[in-house]
Amino acid sequence: MAELPFDQVRTLLAVVDEGTFDGAALALHVTPSAVSQRIKTLEQRTGRVLLMRTKPVRPTESGQVLVRFARQLTALRRDAQLELGIADEAGPARLPIAVNADSLATWFLPALTRVPQSPPVCFELRREDEAHTAALLREGQVMAAVTSSAQPVAGCSARSLGLARYLPLASPLFVARHLSSGPLQRCLPEAPVIVFDRRDELQDRFVRSLTRGESDAGRSRHSVPTSEGFRDAVAAGLGWGLVPESQAEPLLRSGALVTLAPGQLVDVPLYWQQWKLDVPALALVAETIIAAAAESLHPGPSRPSDEFPLIHASTS
Repeated sequence: MAELPFDQVRTLLAVVDEGTFDGAALALHVTPSAVSQRIKTLEQRTGRVLLMRTKPVRPTESGQVLVRFARQLTALRRDAQLELGIADEAGPARLPIAVNADSLATWFLPALTRVPQSPPVCFELRREDEAHTAALLREGQVMAAVTSSAQPVAGCSARSLGLARYLPLASPLFVARHLSSGPLQRCLPEAPVIVFDRRDELQDRFVRSLTRGESDAGRSRHSVPTSEGFRDAVAAGLGWGLVPESQAEPLLRSGALVTLAPGQLVDVPLYWQQWKLDVPALALVAETIIAAAAESLHPGPSRPSDEFPLIHASTS
């Protein structure tokens, strides 16, 4: 069995994290040629192509296996250094985490401020849709993720965080202009809609629930790829959209937004997935995030569910 020297797998991880060979060289304080030689040697040892030479560089399926191994090895090495009393060499724990934009804009960042900083922890946040964050875990890009998938990624554990609630909203002027000529289920599929990006299907699923699967959201789609920008675009009357409850409440009280379907709620189950790795810093972050989610999100289903999203009428 081929040996996997630490300097080579660490170099592979640096290339993936930095996105280029030159960036990895700067991070590791070596020359780009040294980085290239280490990667070439590692590929020869494993008999696999490990990197796609794109911009940014991306790991192949075989490379993903070694990226996960390198990240785990780096975390374990740091903890061993701490236990041996050589923390200065170890440096702060660096935890790459994937999280969706709406969580980032509402409850997640305040939760991170609760994480004790003794020993220090540095967070590397990757913003990704909750339906796709699990892929970053699978690729070894992150060690933990807020995801809508209840099914654990191989080598990971999954715990329920709760339900992120969304409300179908629009400005009063938008409603008068686009949604007043007939029943909502007929008007909404034709009305302009705000989506986060091309992979955002939340609005489509809501429309399908109203039309019993006969229609998606309208063809006139405005992509606004930030949580705050999405909310502001809906409030400005550019289109209708599903806005996180905590962001919606002040605008509903002021009359800047109105609900399109009173009593209709859209709940997205969220889960915390992380590597099954005995890293104290990761365990501490997990407990902090789960406690904060319990305060900020609605209680989740009693059993894990991959139904996404949960569209139902309010019982309150």
